[in-house]
Amino acid sequence: MPTIVKTEVLVIGAGPGGYVAALRAAQLGKKVVVVERDKPGGTCLNVGCIPSKALITAAKLVDKIREAGEMGITVEGLKVDFARMQAWKEGVVGKLTGGVKQLLKAAGVTLVTGEARFVSPRAVEVVGTTEPTRIEFDACIVATGSRPVQVPGFAFDGKRVVDSTGALAFAKVPDRLCVIGGGYIGLETGTAYAKLGSKITVVEMTEHLLPGTDPDLVTIVERKLKKKGVAVHLKTRAKGFEDAGGALRVAIEAEGHASGPSTVECDAILVTVGRAPVTDTLDLARAGVKTDAKGFIPVDEARRTNVPHIYAIGDIAGGPMLAHKAYREGEVAAEVIAGKKSAFDPRCIPAVIFTDPEIAYAGLSEPEARAAGRDVLIGKFAFSANGRALTAAETDGFVKVVVGREEHDILGVAIVGPEASDLIAEACLAIEMGALVPDVALTIHAHPTLSETVAEAVRAAVGEALHAAAKPSR
Repeated sequence: MPTIVKTEVLVIGAGPGGYVAALRAAQLGKKVVVVERDKPGGTCLNVGCIPSKALITAAKLVDKIREAGEMGITVEGLKVDFARMQAWKEGVVGKLTGGVKQLLKAAGVTLVTGEARFVSPRAVEVVGTTEPTRIEFDACIVATGSRPVQVPGFAFDGKRVVDSTGALAFAKVPDRLCVIGGGYIGLETGTAYAKLGSKITVVEMTEHLLPGTDPDLVTIVERKLKKKGVAVHLKTRAKGFEDAGGALRVAIEAEGHASGPSTVECDAILVTVGRAPVTDTLDLARAGVKTDAKGFIPVDEARRTNVPHIYAIGDIAGGPMLAHKAYREGEVAAEVIAGKKSAFDPRCIPAVIFTDPEIAYAGLSEPEARAAGRDVLIGKFAFSANGRALTAAETDGFVKVVVGREEHDILGVAIVGPEASDLIAEACLAIEMGALVPDVALTIHAHPTLSETVAEAVRAAVGEALHAAAKPSR
């Protein structure tokens, strides 16, 4: 007979959405059990956001040291100990995942290691535990995340053909790396390895890198990729590969080229063509929970599924697959379960891409604003005109702001440049609170800082930038 555990709230998955949902529910007085098949923190903390940004930061520092000559700093004999770099990265991961485990324990949340499968609308069985366990619940929050999509002809082996997880676990920096997919994961990882010495080739089937991102921003990143020696093949498909005497030979075919496929020789292949929701392991049908054709779980603004006491958050609920979106969804679901009035209704969800330079955007782009019937003004301010960017020798890029022509409300902000990932927070606050141009323009920004670029771009939209020639936007 299985051990039977009864709880008010069951959370399946301890990734960003799941562990935040559990903590919030516990804060609100609920008895909470979390089932996690691996380590707390999910993809983000263990094999995604955190380890990738650690590697990206280390690679950026190496690159910065190499380019410090313009500041009068010459470093001879620079050496990268990649094994030690990997150990440092794993240390960062360990601190954060251990911290999540301690937070759950301190909040009185019970953590069960195993894989949960529904056996009814009110119970799951957990497999992989030391003894069979059945958990019965009043409410359930499903937060099982997503996994990398495989493409035909490129089965992952974890060594030479890898997904994003495998790319973060290389024992040594590959001499040549072929990246299939020019989205944010491929470019972030590829850029980091280029700085560590890899010869990078990116194969992207669409006509642009970072599909869906403002081409004005992408152009700046493309320029830097070219400078770093990264080869980019657009409108090109990867057809398969073969072992060519120890190296890998990837067959590629460019759209419209009658001459047929050409090849890319490399030592490892990184496949980053998207992610799919992990819902196929849950036996959702036994709970009566419906999914769409792609495996996502439709939810309402409270994150309820079609079964009112079962909720879904994070990657499996559709929308952008972002940890910070999952955080907020987890809070909402927990609050609704606890009887509070809460809803997932953001005016914007920021997107951040840790390329070189970084890209971040929130709210409406110019085409989106016009499609929504808004007449808009556009303000831009270049980092090359900012004192702090100049003193940091990071002047590539700009801030771009979309403002309502009549109302002067801030509709969207896009940034490509240094520390864009941090600067976007001010933009999110402005959009979320319905700020007008004067609200940002009249806020005193510390000098010299990169944040001044946001205020100047806002002022530029109405022809009032002080540190660049500006006329009212078209």
